[in-house]
Amino acid sequence: MSSDNRKQWTFNDLEGWLNAQRITEIECLVPDLTGVARGKILPRSKFTEDRGMRLPESIIGLTVTGNWPEDERLETLIADTDRDMNLVPDPSTARVVPWATDPTAQVIHDCYFKDGEPVDYAPRTVLKNMLKLYADKGWAPVVAPELEFYLVAKNNDPDQPLRPPIGRSGRAETSRQHYSIDAVNEFDPLFEDIYDYCEAMDLDVDTLIHEVGAGQMEINFLHGDPLDLADKVFFFKRTLREAALRHNMFATFMAKPMAGEPGSAMHVHQSIVDRKTGQNIFSNADGSESELFLHYIGGLQKYIPHVMALFAPYVNSYRRLVANTAAPTNVEWGADNRTVGIRVPFSNAENRRMENRVIGADANPYVALAASLACGYLGMVNKISPLPEMKTNAYAAPNAIPLPQSLSESVRALDDVPELEAILGKRFCGIYKAVKMSEYAEFMKVISPWEREHLLLHV
Repeated sequence: MSSDNRKQWTFNDLEGWLNAQRITEIECLVPDLTGVARGKILPRSKFTEDRGMRLPESIIGLTVTGNWPEDERLETLIADTDRDMNLVPDPSTARVVPWATDPTAQVIHDCYFKDGEPVDYAPRTVLKNMLKLYADKGWAPVVAPELEFYLVAKNNDPDQPLRPPIGRSGRAETSRQHYSIDAVNEFDPLFEDIYDYCEAMDLDVDTLIHEVGAGQMEINFLHGDPLDLADKVFFFKRTLREAALRHNMFATFMAKPMAGEPGSAMHVHQSIVDRKTGQNIFSNADGSESELFLHYIGGLQKYIPHVMALFAPYVNSYRRLVANTAAPTNVEWGADNRTVGIRVPFSNAENRRMENRVIGADANPYVALAASLACGYLGMVNKISPLPEMKTNAYAAPNAIPLPQSLSESVRALDDVPELEAILGKRFCGIYKAVKMSEYAEFMKVISPWEREHLLLHV
């Protein structure tokens, strides 16, 4: 059954589905701020509506290394008693786990405080709150993510560089095979499993292509509701990593896993429809671009530099943002122009949209979609005009507005915009900044091979 038909499911509907699938085990999942799946595994008999399953609220704000951020600001944002959150399953997210030996389901849960209020800094809640702001205006956002990733040979030593995996031919890729069908066919057994898994999980994947890098692929999702698509990206990342392991390789969504190869992005196509009429509000009745369309772009241009830490959440993320590598280095916009951060694909009036090319594949899909929609929302309600369209190569344009170039710079930029904090949530922004600065501090304690090679005996 499609996820569209599940949106109004009750717990009784979920129970019926679990029984029909003969499920014996439930993976109860909660996405944290980094996008890691936290939660519990329960026997089917223990999964009841009145169970009241709980987790400590601190798990939402763990760093990607699993540590609690050392930041005094957290004392005013999260209770120092590390209280429990109540977990409530969202029936629309129920999926089978197609690789499990026993019949197993996975269900995403929302987090609530004891008084029944949603945990306002949980990623799913942040995106839900953003969608409510749109609904209050009579708008419904539509998104379509394009997610890039690398297949790499198994690597058990983090000090060793990654390399492409061995394909059916018995050889690894040594050159770039952009859009090559034969290069994709090298991994046919893996992709057959991936498509089977995605079909079993109703993930609505569209096309698969080979991207620029050696072993780099891209999967495209059909357009739809942002929360539903964020759930599907969350599920897909788990699915792909599991499928790759079963074929003796790794799959990674790192923004820049290999030196000398292009980085991986999560490009997101975005449009807005009127909830009553279903019409695309980015187009006027005569088919021309609307003021709301231009204001949406204006909001992205103004605010992307301030939410960059949500689009590029790790130190590694900024290694991707290099000129002439199909990655954006600016917040310019242009029609059918891949040198800008905000691209407007050619389309008819009904399908007019823009593509946010800044988001990395390593971003939390809930956080990234909420942030991108927040930028566009502020642009529309505050009638922010965009800069003139960039019609030439933005990499070579001396006046192109640059993106932040480091995680520390991006986190500091998040402090400058109270209007963003107001709609994304003060506690969410504060906890997110604490997590990211803690991760940055951990990274700065590591001495890299480059430093040992070039500084050890030369300085």
